[in-house]
Amino acid sequence: MSDASSNYTNGLAPTDPAQDYRAVVNRANAEHSTGPRTDAGKQRSSLNALRHGLTGHVIVLPSEDHAAYQAHTSRFFDDLQPQGALEQQLVQSIADTSWRLNRVAALETNLLTLGMTEQAAAINTAELQVHAALATAASLREQARALSNLSMHEHRLSRQFERALNQLREIQSERREKEEKQLQKAAELLEMDQDAGLPYNPTEDGFVFSNDEIHTFIRRRDRRREAFTADAQRRYS
Repeated sequence: MSDASSNYTNGLAPTDPAQDYRAVVNRANAEHSTGPRTDAGKQRSSLNALRHGLTGHVIVLPSEDHAAYQAHTSRFFDDLQPQGALEQQLVQSIADTSWRLNRVAALETNLLTLGMTEQAAAINTAELQVHAALATAASLREQARALSNLSMHEHRLSRQFERALNQLREIQSERREKEEKQLQKAAELLEMDQDAGLPYNPTEDGFVFSNDEIHTFIRRRDRRREAFTADAQRRYS
């Protein structure tokens, strides 16, 4: 009796051999997709948490301190004060490029140190300063290609850093100029309503500023005018 007939005899629905085969394959695939099992595989998988989401580059190496990287990035955000997605992306790029530039300097030192250690046994002199100088020279000769590649990488990163910083400054300058003009308009409307004894709601005129922000702008504007007038009086008195 076939397996299908046996199922009928036992009161069970007949099974499809093709479906049974697919189920076995799916179970096998599931077993293979439970994640990396070897140490090397786990190490590669652990790098996923250190990858920058937008560039896909490994920014923080396993030998580096991720907390130090986060503190490094926070300082750039605190200093440059980005607003909006584009400015934030540029600041993130600037911080990441700076981190990688710092790594180049460390790698250069490590290369020279490694080379000096490897060449130390070949230098035959009892004078410590001469020994260090000759070992350094030998290291430079042996590591010339690697150091040249590092130098080119550093120049490329430096240009990338400067481009991102210049672009950020241009965007922020345009944004601040636009905000200044909008605040001036909002201040004029607020003062007009105040003179008429009316409350002013900036959102009705399409502004995103609060009344406190507009009042702060008015105070600063008036102080600048007073300073300009006082300076002019000193000049012509």
